[in-house]
Amino acid sequence: MSTTPHARHFIDGVWTDSDAIGESLDPATGEVLGTFADGGAPEARAAVDAARRAFETGDWARDRELRARALFEMSERMAERRDELVALLSRENGKIPAEAALEVDLTISKIRYYGALALTESGRASEVKPGLYSMTLRQPAGVAGVIAPWNSPVILSVRSFAPALAAGATVALKLPAQTALTNSLLFEIVASVKSLPKGVFNGFTESGSAGARLLVADPGVDVISYTGSTHVGRSIMASAASSLKAMSLELGGKTPMIVFDDADLDAAVPVLTKAITTFTGQFCMTGSRVLVQRGIADELRTRLSAALEAVRVGPGTDPASEMGPLVDRANADRVEREIADAAEYAEVLVRGGRITEGPLAAGAFVRPALIEVTGPDGCDRPIVQQEIFGPVATFEVFDDEADAVARANATEFGLAASVWSRDVDRPLRVGRELDAGTVWANTWAVIVDQMEEGGFKQSGVGRLNGERALEEFQEIKHIVHPAPRSF
Repeated sequence: MSTTPHARHFIDGVWTDSDAIGESLDPATGEVLGTFADGGAPEARAAVDAARRAFETGDWARDRELRARALFEMSERMAERRDELVALLSRENGKIPAEAALEVDLTISKIRYYGALALTESGRASEVKPGLYSMTLRQPAGVAGVIAPWNSPVILSVRSFAPALAAGATVALKLPAQTALTNSLLFEIVASVKSLPKGVFNGFTESGSAGARLLVADPGVDVISYTGSTHVGRSIMASAASSLKAMSLELGGKTPMIVFDDADLDAAVPVLTKAITTFTGQFCMTGSRVLVQRGIADELRTRLSAALEAVRVGPGTDPASEMGPLVDRANADRVEREIADAAEYAEVLVRGGRITEGPLAAGAFVRPALIEVTGPDGCDRPIVQQEIFGPVATFEVFDDEADAVARANATEFGLAASVWSRDVDRPLRVGRELDAGTVWANTWAVIVDQMEEGGFKQSGVGRLNGERALEEFQEIKHIVHPAPRSF
């Protein structure tokens, strides 16, 4: 009898299979980890219908205490299976164990936060004129279609569906095939929440896009929350235009890491290295653009190049590994092509690229790369303008604050930025001029549940995290009540 795990969908409180079956592969070795039900439009249709029934016939939309209780219980169930989830995420997604643990631990706290927010969210009320009372009530928008990516499937799906549930919406969630086994374990954790009514949460996995397209276009879905590429985000917005569907889109990024002459390089270099290599660069906030002031450019170029060359690449099963594989070989080959193309017009400081020899050759391993672009048209180069989604960074030299800001803002993206300086005022002064939804001062990738995150420009619309995240899944109803004085 085979012991290979098989992942299924969880729809309307029932585990379901599909006619199509796919294989989940270990990105470090190419070996088969298990099989999965490969869904599509039928599964999406069933998920939407179940979520609609639960929203319209149950108490979920009206009972905030029930919502809080279910979310608190969900966080407890995830904490109980934390180690199992970390191990599977590391194996299937390619993260080294420490990074997989970071993702899961941040997810547990996020669910708890939204459980609390389900109880504390409120509207406003006022006597706007004598005897005329006016109030606003927030009520759930309805069915939320959530589409999350493979790079951090646990936290990025929860980041959308936890506030949706807290707001009183019901959920139809689509997750990608690259993390099918992890998806199924997440569904198991949610399914084990006894206080969660049937049909409130529905999840399916698909390798294609038919199910996702149905979520976007279907009139039974009231709001879309998507995390992924800018290209797909534009398509989603266009498809949803006919129904004026509300949406939250967190899209691509090209994070500038701006290092001034007075920066503490002993503190900066290790963080810059992590900014390029964390999650193997498969992160919308990857520090993929290093902008350095001319006075320290030579020193930073040397130190950062040495740090990237020293990164130990290997599987998560090796405790010495500092960076794991990409999610699959197709993406590793794609990143290799990006580096090779950039070598035609830019100076390669650290070649990095696809590992094709030795014990790692069978996996999707890529060494980190650093590429310097120069000249007045340096910012226009493809390696600067396009999100690589791998451990590849550009190196650019600037002269002063105005030059740094102009270069940092020279792409269509505006998700995040980082400013490094010992001048206490400079990060705030420069940060105010940056077109970015998050700006870090002398640090990187610090994200907290209580504060909103999202993008400027082509990095998205709407916000997740914080109180604003609930608003993405709510409508505001204005109630006017005349009650004039009678005595």
